[in-house]
Amino acid sequence: MKLSVDSLSSRYSSSQGPVYAVDDVSFDLNDGESIGIAGESACGKSTLGLSIIRMMSGGKTTGKILFDGESILEESESDFNSKYRWKKISMIFQGAMNSLDPVFTIKEQFLEIIKQHKFEGDSDKMIFDSIRSVSLDESILKKYPHELSGGMKQRVVIAMALILKPKFVIADEPTTALDVLIQAQIINLLKNLKKLGMSFMLITHDLAVLSEIADKIGIMYGGQIVEFGSSEEIYKNPKHPYTKALLESIPTLNGNTPKYIKGNPPSLLEPPTQCRFIDRCPLAIEKCKTLPTKLKTKTGYVRCWLYE
Repeated sequence: MKLSVDSLSSRYSSSQGPVYAVDDVSFDLNDGESIGIAGESACGKSTLGLSIIRMMSGGKTTGKILFDGESILEESESDFNSKYRWKKISMIFQGAMNSLDPVFTIKEQFLEIIKQHKFEGDSDKMIFDSIRSVSLDESILKKYPHELSGGMKQRVVIAMALILKPKFVIADEPTTALDVLIQAQIINLLKNLKKLGMSFMLITHDLAVLSEIADKIGIMYGGQIVEFGSSEEIYKNPKHPYTKALLESIPTLNGNTPKYIKGNPPSLLEPPTQCRFIDRCPLAIEKCKTLPTKLKTKTGYVRCWLYE
């Protein structure tokens, strides 16, 4: 599996004008690698995932997405659905625990996915294999969603994303609203998937989670990836002032007081033509009044004139 995202931009239509939710995002992901996407709420993380799987509602996406060398944005909706969606690329949606239909059993909801994507074969075996892959007992297939705990429902949704054995899975905040023990179980599950060679994108606010799982990390701010690189470089040698501020906001065991970032992110209705972090940046210089380009780093790039 090889995923290449190049100059990807997505915008929504609104009564106040277009909302530039994702702007000029680029990264590469190789077979078996995982990428973490982190940033504040409304910075474009979820829209990035929805753009890749082509499930934006009321939006338009431009740029290039190459999956194993094929341009998937140029595919018709019917061709993309039949060849890629859920078969090669699937998604665990944000708020996944509430996405199960309360009036159908778990098995009926698995069968609906299989029917929708026109799989021909032993559906029972496929469902059993998928359930086992997330360490659940087959007995839950006869149950309704309200009979399951939050962690079990989350595992069911993950199993649904894995049922057609995709090469790439987009996980949008899969540990949100779960207690710490269940979060640890979900993280270990993702680690096991990685050991099996599956590639995935993990979207989260939690940088501590990404440090355990992600090979590469993209830090998003104002619709853009402001810093991209290997996990080791991002954590040990962060460059963008926003990346540094995010890391400083994490509580540590040595007693350091977490710092918060003053100010507010820019409006994506009218994105500024200057650096989008300039109003909150303690290191801003005169050149920051123009929008920085992607400046190469050791393992990726950074959008900051300080590293020109």
